[in-house]
Amino acid sequence: MSYNILSTVPEYGTLSEIVLAHHERWDGKGYPKGISEYDIPLASRIISIADTFDVMVTGRPYRKAKTVEEALAVIRDEAGKQFDPMLVEVFFEKVVPTLQR
Repeated sequence: MSYNILSTVPEYGTLSEIVLAHHERWDGKGYPKGISEYDIPLASRIISIADTFDVMVTGRPYRKAKTVEEALAVIRDEAGKQFDPMLVEVFFEKVVPTLQR
């Protein structure tokens, strides 16, 4: 839905592609295009980690929130599969130390 909205505005063309690709996976098993590794825009790879972490720690009506520690374990376990392993390292070096636990 976000892609469809953004893609109607020419100035947001690049942004719409970033949004579209944030469900792609490092291993190529994501969607909508099934692209992998460096074919996924850098911003999309970053958003994927941040969005996944946020969803896990805030929960959803259909799923209970995980603890920060549980969510971090999932992020770590998915490095090289769902997520860019180098960006996971950056996440743990730069973002995790700033988290309120």
